[in-house]
Amino acid sequence: MYAIWFRLPPVLQPLNEFWWLVYDWSGFQISACVLARSCSENKFLSNGNRAKHRVKLLRPVPSNSRHSAAAEEGEKETTKDNIQVETNQQAFKNQVQQPLALFVGKRPEGVPLTMHQQVNPQGHHPSQDYELKDTNPQLGERWPSRGGAYGGRGWVGGGERFKTYDLVEQMFYLYVRVVKAKDLPLSSITGSCDPYAEVKLGNYKGRTKHFEKKMNPEWNQVFAFSKDRVQSSVLEVFVKDKEMVGRDDYIGRVVFDLNEVPTRVPPDSPLAPQWYKMEERHGGGKVKGEIMVAVWMGTQADEAFPDSWHADAAFVQGEGVSSIRSKVYISPKLWYLRVNVIEAQDVVPNDKSRMPEVFVKAQVGNQVLKTKICPTPTMNPLWNEDLVFVAAEPFEEQLVLTVEDRVHPSKDDVLGMISLPLHIFEKRLDHRPVHSSWFNLERFGFGVLEADRRKEFKFSSRMHIRACLEGGYHVLDESTMYISDQRPTTQQLWKQSVGLLEVGILGAQGLLPMKMKDGRGSTDAYVVAKYGQKWVRTRTILNAFGPKWNEQYTWEVYDPCTVITLGVFDNCHLGVFEKKPGASTTRDSRIGKVRIRLSTLEANRIYTHSYPLLVLHPSGVKKMGELQLAIRFTSLSLAHMIYIYGHPLLPKMHYLHPFTVNQVENLRYQAMNIVAVRLSRAEPPLRKEVVEYMLDVDSHMWSMRRSKANFFRVMSLISVVISMSRWLGDVCHWKNPVTSVLVHILFLILVWYPELILPTLFLYMFVIGLWNYRFRPRHPPHMDTKLSWAEGVHPDELDEEFDTFPSSRPNDAVRMRYDRLRSVAGRIQSVVGDLATQGERFESLLSWRDPRATSLFIVFCFCAAVVLYVTPFKVAALVTGLHMLRHPRFRSKLPSVPSNFFKRLPARTDGLL
Repeated sequence: MYAIWFRLPPVLQPLNEFWWLVYDWSGFQISACVLARSCSENKFLSNGNRAKHRVKLLRPVPSNSRHSAAAEEGEKETTKDNIQVETNQQAFKNQVQQPLALFVGKRPEGVPLTMHQQVNPQGHHPSQDYELKDTNPQLGERWPSRGGAYGGRGWVGGGERFKTYDLVEQMFYLYVRVVKAKDLPLSSITGSCDPYAEVKLGNYKGRTKHFEKKMNPEWNQVFAFSKDRVQSSVLEVFVKDKEMVGRDDYIGRVVFDLNEVPTRVPPDSPLAPQWYKMEERHGGGKVKGEIMVAVWMGTQADEAFPDSWHADAAFVQGEGVSSIRSKVYISPKLWYLRVNVIEAQDVVPNDKSRMPEVFVKAQVGNQVLKTKICPTPTMNPLWNEDLVFVAAEPFEEQLVLTVEDRVHPSKDDVLGMISLPLHIFEKRLDHRPVHSSWFNLERFGFGVLEADRRKEFKFSSRMHIRACLEGGYHVLDESTMYISDQRPTTQQLWKQSVGLLEVGILGAQGLLPMKMKDGRGSTDAYVVAKYGQKWVRTRTILNAFGPKWNEQYTWEVYDPCTVITLGVFDNCHLGVFEKKPGASTTRDSRIGKVRIRLSTLEANRIYTHSYPLLVLHPSGVKKMGELQLAIRFTSLSLAHMIYIYGHPLLPKMHYLHPFTVNQVENLRYQAMNIVAVRLSRAEPPLRKEVVEYMLDVDSHMWSMRRSKANFFRVMSLISVVISMSRWLGDVCHWKNPVTSVLVHILFLILVWYPELILPTLFLYMFVIGLWNYRFRPRHPPHMDTKLSWAEGVHPDELDEEFDTFPSSRPNDAVRMRYDRLRSVAGRIQSVVGDLATQGERFESLLSWRDPRATSLFIVFCFCAAVVLYVTPFKVAALVTGLHMLRHPRFRSKLPSVPSNFFKRLPARTDGLL
């Protein structure tokens, strides 16, 4: 196996073996990829048929010019020869045995070489399409103070700018509010009137619901027509009589000239509707009846906008009408329910010839937890175990406690049960103890099948529990890496907000078709944004690959170190097509997701960027389009912001009585299910697949791609230490005499004046921080395909990532993936084992596991203590530093004595099977 080699300074030489294994692991990652590809293409390779692959890897180039020239020639030869790599069948049975041949390709200046970096012969980098782009939208601050109307009648009530919508582009709509009608005539045929109103503007028609046998109907419905699509200068409002058979009867109409329509913008009061007398179809004269209508030109900031009937969605029917409107949702208030099962008394088994082996099963909704079996078979068992559940207000479920007897490993007898409503439990705000209570158990089945035998029992079993609703915790329903809210459940413990987050969802560009409609691709996109307990959903723009929403929302911020998540989805619940019997439930398709951490935003600055919507499909990473956002984070108090940075992320109960890792993961899963169920019951529903995607439901699943990404994230951090050690090695070996002399001078100054060490260190970090200010990021972070290892991932690894749990793939594929996982785990095992070995060798210095080594070490420690006691610290530091920085001609090529001594120390590996 190929590894990058470097020489550590004597102090760090005991870690040589660890670094070797780390880099051996990085090379193995590529081997595993080749392994996977061979296995996926050829199943299990035969002895006579071997797959050939090419792999690229970074190789360090010596600093010597002679070696550099030789390396360049080697690069050219290697590039020409295109060395091929062979993998054999034995690699699948054990671990990788064949070393990989490697070659180095030339790179352009300024582009760092990374593993798996592929060369594009055209010189085009596909990752450029995945970058963040600056936009220059015409936001609300640049809205004109006047204009927008057809006839120039100006603003109703003044010309002030509307400040609430200053992060979106202005969109004009013609609003028509049809309120009611009166004194409508009766039909000459039916002798009654079933009226409805129809609004017509060019080719667009909208209609209200009809009332049966009502002369004075009240509709109070608003119609909105986009100004950009208006192709007529006349608006017509008809009143018609609904006929069961034949054509609807015409009653009358009102005509409006769009040039005379006024323009209104909030916060001005709504335009008052007026009564209009209706006329005949061709304007021949007035007819009986009047209609109350208000017509005005407004923007998306109008109060009537969210609930309006939009002309763009004229073909949506049934329940789909409500699913296309913008809405705001609030997550249910979540609590942790802690149940301390203490003991039970007078538990009577069904088989009275034996003592019961009792445990308690507790259930809240779909959550089921069990205590351990009481270690001593007895009729008065004692457990004293904590069981924690997630509950949501309003409390609809009950706590059901069941006492069961383990009669057989496959059989449990129910001895008694009790059902308790959750609202009876105390709500605790801190860690103060809660009072316990005794509850009588009802015998299972007793009172249903044996109602007449109640009087035979003079006493019943009972249970001692202590239960409370924890209000001092924050109930985690999101991934801890992308948390958007850290406040405790109880509002009494909330701190003051530190700022406001305003997000303008402008639009999207380049969306891909998500479904087929009328024989062609179509996308009905909407955006969901989640921050804290507030979810927002924009309206659905139908059949558009470049939708424009221009909706603005605001959140209170209680901690800047939080993340807002925005997801784009395709609406598949428009009610346009009827479902076929037996068809599967339609799910809204994922288009993409954007995450923005608030701490990366400068205060009071407007960020206008176009974010790429990247989704990982079984075929690879795909750009689904771009989402255009305008974001502003406003800080209310700088002092409060600084105060927040010095306090814990989560409420103090998480640190006083923390949960285990398994508890946190299980409780998060339950909380996520509760939130998804509650939001799916809203109207219109925020569907389960949307909530799960926003909350990262599958973040804990195994993925070879994520494992590589995390491994190389660690390696990028370790590379800093490696670079420093290599630089120190170059200084000690006088590769650059000028640098070595300057380091000697700095070392002598710090030794002579040791009080300057810490000030120098902090001053150095201060200068580096100022220097890096000019290179600070100018835009919020976004999803990086290279960091995620999404560009070069193998199809088989993607197929494994998208596989169900448990697996639904054929046995051969599962066996191959299991063997590959064993190989990867073997390398991880080697690295972890070597790290443990180094630590155990440090422990063995004083453990007398090796009597001679411990004797030598304690004698050395005694001598060193005496010498350092009589020798000034400056002299000791000076001698030690000069010895480490000595010239190469005074060095030996053999390992140092401390390194040899350390490597001979015993570890606990001898005790491993």
